[in-house]
Amino acid sequence: MRALIAAGAVMAGISLAAPALASGDAAHAPATDWSFKGLFGTFDRGALQRGFQVYTEVCAGCHSLRLMSYRNLSDIGFKEEQVKEIAAAVEVEDGPDDEGEMFERPGRPSDRFKSPFPNANAARASNNGALPPDLTLMVKARIDGANYLHALMTGYRDAPEGFELSEGMAYNVYFPGNQIAMPSPISEDGVEYADGTKATVDQMSRDVTTFLAWTAEPEMEERKRLGIKVILFLLVLTGMLYALKRKIWADIH
Repeated sequence: MRALIAAGAVMAGISLAAPALASGDAAHAPATDWSFKGLFGTFDRGALQRGFQVYTEVCAGCHSLRLMSYRNLSDIGFKEEQVKEIAAAVEVEDGPDDEGEMFERPGRPSDRFKSPFPNANAARASNNGALPPDLTLMVKARIDGANYLHALMTGYRDAPEGFELSEGMAYNVYFPGNQIAMPSPISEDGVEYADGTKATVDQMSRDVTTFLAWTAEPEMEERKRLGIKVILFLLVLTGMLYALKRKIWADIH
């Protein structure tokens, strides 16, 4: 299911880029130092929580996280009561009740993240025909996903002289064709971080990218820990087998 949604996210992105591919080539996203990269990489809990705040206050108005449940937020450092408060802040549709009617109720930790639109047509109608993709697996759906997303959010510029920018489009250095339907999502001091961190464009972009890297691969840290244990086990086993081989063949010439 995750693979299918990832493919859908890719196709959604392609559908936005297709009309503009002939307009120019996108710059290559520069490499960024991420805490979660490498064999021993882990997610920075502070960055994850700040990234969730950026997603909630900036991105959630258009983009969904359909594969994530509110209870998953406990994995990034939120306490049980905080998760309950976050979930209860939204109204979700439930039912039917005893009379066969659907009804609204406060969210629960077990609920999936509420989508900003009831369906794809409503999303397109609110965004000039463009469909904002689900972000749960976006880091996996893009080549060099984390670097690309960070570059995309910081790559908005004024269109250069002579560049024909289509109506309703924004110029972005790193988007294929340099024209994107999404306006610049973040601005300086766009949010007020709860931990007092300065909310620069670069900082907010890094934090929300870290958060989306986690939503795409919440099991990453556990997988890496298991991988290290397996490697250590194989090294010890190799040493034992080599010692056994030496002992068995020691008297054979």
